[in-house]
Amino acid sequence: MEAIYLVAAGWFFAAVLSTVLANRLKISIALMEIIVGSLVGFAAFHLGYFDKLDLNADWMKFCTGTGAMLLTFLAGAELNPDVMKSKIKEVSVIGLIGFFSPFIGCSLISHYLMGWGLEASLLCGIALSTTSMAVVYAVMLEYGFNKTDFGKGILGACFVNDLGTVIALGLIFAPFTYKTIIFIAVTVLLIFTLRPMTDFIVRRFAYKTAAIRAKWVLFILLSMGVLALWSGSEPVLPAYVFGMILAKTMEEDGHFVRRLRTLTIGFLTPLYFLRAGALVSIPALLAVPGIFLVLLTGKVLTKIVGLYPAIRRFRHRKEEKWYYTLLMSTGLTFGTISALYGLTHDIITKEQYSFIVGAVIASAVIPTLIANKYFLPRHLLEVPILDDQAPDEKDILNKL
Repeated sequence: MEAIYLVAAGWFFAAVLSTVLANRLKISIALMEIIVGSLVGFAAFHLGYFDKLDLNADWMKFCTGTGAMLLTFLAGAELNPDVMKSKIKEVSVIGLIGFFSPFIGCSLISHYLMGWGLEASLLCGIALSTTSMAVVYAVMLEYGFNKTDFGKGILGACFVNDLGTVIALGLIFAPFTYKTIIFIAVTVLLIFTLRPMTDFIVRRFAYKTAAIRAKWVLFILLSMGVLALWSGSEPVLPAYVFGMILAKTMEEDGHFVRRLRTLTIGFLTPLYFLRAGALVSIPALLAVPGIFLVLLTGKVLTKIVGLYPAIRRFRHRKEEKWYYTLLMSTGLTFGTISALYGLTHDIITKEQYSFIVGAVIASAVIPTLIANKYFLPRHLLEVPILDDQAPDEKDILNKL
C-alpha cells in the first residue's frame, strides 16, 4: 500500500502544479493537466521509471474511469430536457456534422494519403470524429458557460457528436449480440424509472442520512458501467443519458451538485487528465512527426470546414461562432476509447495507435487554447473575466 500512496501523492502533486501553472498562464486547468501528464510520462520514460507511474494499475483505471463517468453525468445534468427540446435543431445539425465531416475526411486521409488498410482507416476516422465531452464540460464549468444557453447548446451538440461515434464503432466493428439487447433494454427501462426512484429516495432519506444521493448516483453509474462493459459498449454513454434524465432533480439542490463537482474535479478528473497525457508516446510521435501532424490537421480542419458554416446559422457574433467551432474540434475520451478498441482487437498497430491517440490528445489542447485565448465570448458571462484575472475554484463554485 505504501507504493500506491506514494504514486498517488506524486500524481496529486502534479495536479497541484497543474493548477498553479494554469492560473499563472491563464489557460484551462484540464488542458494544463494533460500537458503536465505528457511531460511526466516523457520524463519517466527516459529515466526508466515509466512502469512506476501505475498508468495501467487497477486502482488508477478505476479512479479515472469513475471520474470520466461522473464528469459525463454532471455534463448531462446540465441539459434540462425542456431546454434541449427548444434546441433540438441546433444540437442535431451541429452534432451530426461534427461527426460525419471528420469521420469521412480522416478515413479518406488515412487510407489514400497514408496508405492504411480499410479497417484501420475507418477506425481512425471514428477515433478522430469525436468531441471531448470531458474537456468541453470542464472548460464550460471553469468559466461558467454551463449555465448559459450558449454552453448548453455546445454540450448538447457534443452529446449528439459522440453518440454518432459510439453507434459507428458498434455498427462497423463491435458484434451485436444478446448482451447488447440486454444492455439497451435495461437502459430504456431506467430512462423511464430512474427519476421516480431517485425522487423517492430524495424525499424519504435525503438530509437524514449521510450523502445517500451521492451513493445512489455512484451505484447507478457503476452498475450500468459493469453492464456496458459486459455488453461490449462503453460506460460513459449511459452516464450522460442518466445525467439528462436527472437534470430536473439535480436542479432542485444546487448544494448537492456543488459537492458532487468538488469530488469529481478535486479528486477524480485530475487523475483522468494527467493519465491521458502520460499515455501519449512522445518518442513515437517524434520519430515520425509527419503522420501525427497530418492526422491532427485533418481532424481539426475537417471539423472546422464542416462546422463553421452550420454554426453560423445559429450564432452571429464572431467570438461565439469560433469558440463553438473550436471546442467542437476537441477530442479525448471517446477518441482514446475507440483507438484502444482498435489496438486490442488488432485493427490497428501499436504505432498507428500512438499516432491516433497523439492527434486526439493534441486536439484536446490546441483548439481549446486558441479558443480561450482569442475567442472567449466574455459578453456571455455574468461577471466578465479580466485579462489579468483567471477564475479560481472558489470563485467558480460561488458563481455556480
